[in-house]
Amino acid sequence: MHFEDHFSRHADAYARHRPRYPDELFAWLASVSPGRALAWDAGAGSGQVAVALAEHFDRVVATDASSEQLARAIPHERAEYRHEPAGRASLGAASVDLVTAGAAAHWFELEDFYREVRRAGREGAVIALFSYGPRDFADVIGPAVHRFQEEVLAGYWPERIQYVHERYATLPFPFEELDTPPFSMTAEWNLAELLAFLETWSASQRYLRERGTRATAAIESELAQTWGDPTTRRQLSCPLFLRAGRV
Repeated sequence: MHFEDHFSRHADAYARHRPRYPDELFAWLASVSPGRALAWDAGAGSGQVAVALAEHFDRVVATDASSEQLARAIPHERAEYRHEPAGRASLGAASVDLVTAGAAAHWFELEDFYREVRRAGREGAVIALFSYGPRDFADVIGPAVHRFQEEVLAGYWPERIQYVHERYATLPFPFEELDTPPFSMTAEWNLAELLAFLETWSASQRYLRERGTRATAAIESELAQTWGDPTTRRQLSCPLFLRAGRV
């Protein structure tokens, strides 16, 4: 089974510099789930979603194919981390109330993952796939980041990032869809933290591997001019896109 691993080599930076999911998202997901006994977070990464779900569910199983990501996962007494791909999860049949994938579903072998969702999900279980995109943060930050993601990183983006650019609208989703409320991602960064976030992008990491230099060097001076005092922390917010449905 193929695993597109774009993040293990910088798992520590990924854990420290990603924006925050809204608490309201997880409260809403819990409210539409048929129960709150067990949630499965696929592609859990460093556990940001798993820990948030643990505030609403009795138990959370969080899986990821990257052992490096899981080594940095946030501990929680109700969250159990398992090193396994989304398409082959060690969950009991008809045991799960909610399945989530945050900024991860576009990397999955979706046919295998959806088969596991149908097997592990109880009747009426909810599946929720959500993410945020480079273009959304570029809209918030300004022209330098648009140029960064569209020009500097051109040719370095993995093919599947198109699902993200299209805000999951074209992602195959063979479930009865639910109407979803709007949610936003937030982050509060200084200039160095913003640059570190941009370096976690899959295309930035490919650029670094192939060229041996940081992609952000191409826009760092321009960003610094518009940011002002580099120690100033700015509150940034962009839309989160979400596909939710019932098994």
